[in-house]
Amino acid sequence: MNKKIKNEAVDSLFDAVLCLKTRDECYSFFEDLCTVNELLSLSQRFQVASMLKDRRTYLEIAEKTGASTATISRVNRSLNYGNDGYELVLARMEGRDSASPET
Repeated sequence: MNKKIKNEAVDSLFDAVLCLKTRDECYSFFEDLCTVNELLSLSQRFQVASMLKDRRTYLEIAEKTGASTATISRVNRSLNYGNDGYELVLARMEGRDSASPET
């Protein structure tokens, strides 16, 4: 965990996200919280992470997502050397890990 971002305000934001129960609730909250471009950037990074886990090439990922090679490289670095956040979520989405989230 990055100690630079750990604070009461971020804790509160994450608690708010954990309260969301449906995709529609997520749309409502994130559309209020983020600009359209911020939300599209976040979703693009997540799509890039998923494609990298599926061993897609940078060229294929760039063509499908519109992500720059710099973005793809940054996501790849997080997958390889980050805090395993992408791994956790992708595994849970595939049903490989149903453990409850830590607080």
